Amino acid sequence: MTSRRYSEVDVFSATAYRGNALAVVHDAEGLSTAEMQQFANWTNLAETTFLLAPTDSRADYRVRIFTASEELPFAGHPTLGSAKAWLGAGGTVGASGVIMQECEAGLVPVRVTDDRLAFEAPPLTRYEAIEESRLQRVAGVLGIEREHIIDSSWIVNGPRWMGIRLASAQEVLALRPDPNRLDDLEIGVVGPHAPGAGAQFEVRAFFGGDAVWEDPVTGSLNAGLARWMSDTGVAPSNYVAAQGTVLGREGRVHIDIEDDAIWVGGEATLCIEGTVQL
Repeated sequence: MTSRRYSEVDVFSATAYRGNALAVVHDAEGLSTAEMQQFANWTNLAETTFLLAPTDSRADYRVRIFTASEELPFAGHPTLGSAKAWLGAGGTVGASGVIMQECEAGLVPVRVTDDRLAFEAPPLTRYEAIEESRLQRVAGVLGIEREHIIDSSWIVNGPRWMGIRLASAQEVLALRPDPNRLDDLEIGVVGPHAPGAGAQFEVRAFFGGDAVWEDPVTGSLNAGLARWMSDTGVAPSNYVAAQGTVLGREGRVHIDIEDDAIWVGGEATLCIEGTVQL
């Protein structure tokens, strides 16, 4: 085994340990896919990433992203957390203020400001209506009647998210899904807060196949929701979504849509730094 730099980063919260944790292995050259997957399974976090030299000359670094059970072509909080870890290990930002990350989904720009990181969301690879039979199944898993789902759409951008819209943030917070029925489903639920709540929407993310079945704060889902809700006139071009409330977190995802580009941002804090034997 080799001693490699290791970081754990809290993403999407202004307060450390109230967002979503990410494990980052630096200088991951020489590790096999199986070794990466096994380590990601061992960390038992929503995602673990591995930083590598880029293969595209336009990129600053390359990242591979793993859940406990599979590799993802793209994910949001691992993008921002990896960027934060790379900067913490001595990476520098050019005059443009943008880092270019390479992942399986392609190149992803990451803006760096004094208080926030933001990634430009990649295009959706599936964006269409969800078939009725599947919506009936989703309603059953969520423990609600089918008519409580106001609108829905596939919003796939790496993870296979289904966007589900409810009437209010209170309905989203009240959900008590059955994790044993999630199976292969990846469900993102959103509902609006009342004016003056501090965040415009409440978001929750559920998925089967992993020990962690509710994600504290989810960049990829929020990116897809922003595209869908903007296109349907439900959300403005700039808003804040809260996520993780039920889990005791204080996730805040900042959405900014500029010239049809969706930027998904939030604070990130380096919480643990050291080495790992891999």
